[in-house]
Amino acid sequence: MTKKIFITGISGTVGTILSDALSPIFEIDGIDANIVDSNSHNMTDLDSCYKFFENADVVIDLAATADQYADWTEIYQNNFLATRNAFEASRMAGVKKFIFASSNHAVGNFELDEPYKSIVAGNYGSISNGDFDFIDSSCPIRPDGYYGISKALGESIGRYYSDVHDLSVFCLRIGTVRTDDTPQNVRQLATFLFQKDLVSLILKCIEAPSELKFGIYYGVSNNKWRFWDIENASIELGYIPQCDAEDFRNKVR
Repeated sequence: MTKKIFITGISGTVGTILSDALSPIFEIDGIDANIVDSNSHNMTDLDSCYKFFENADVVIDLAATADQYADWTEIYQNNFLATRNAFEASRMAGVKKFIFASSNHAVGNFELDEPYKSIVAGNYGSISNGDFDFIDSSCPIRPDGYYGISKALGESIGRYYSDVHDLSVFCLRIGTVRTDDTPQNVRQLATFLFQKDLVSLILKCIEAPSELKFGIYYGVSNNKWRFWDIENASIELGYIPQCDAEDFRNKVR
């Protein structure tokens, strides 16, 4: 049977990429507060949206204010409440697998420290690529704003729903994704996630065995200067990114 994939925030950048890439393979449905039609429902209101989750095999939760600098009120309404409601609606609908779009901003303040501070500034000096401690999923959270806090909270909610409600949860700390699929600055040479690799990572989560119940994985391409660890994504999911932002070195500002 064809799996039904339900995407919250389906009209956003990542939602559009995934919907276009996955629709030839799966049955795709979704909701988004920005779509003006019968599916225009706000994830902050559980009663108005939970019914759309029915019959979904996999939920990909992207609905959020994706702004590192958004204020508390906006993040609370659009991220805290929406994230919890997506998990609860999935539980109510009997969904078995949940892919949560977390963010690198859950650990963004590691970039205050060396060598990451120098890497994102392009000041490589005596740093050898890969010859330093990678930031992995066992590192403590260090959010760099309310947005990052909301994503760290979402991971925590996911752990709860996995442990208590037997939901398989995959939290993806996504790097930089752009509609034009092109890095724009030096930091993005380290943090970029190309669309091809994004789709590959999502597919690996969709296809993951049912006994894999919870994981936090970094969504980043195989960039020369990446500093997020993808070993657990490789071992547990079989994620092997193919792209390298270094190919765009001469084109960034």
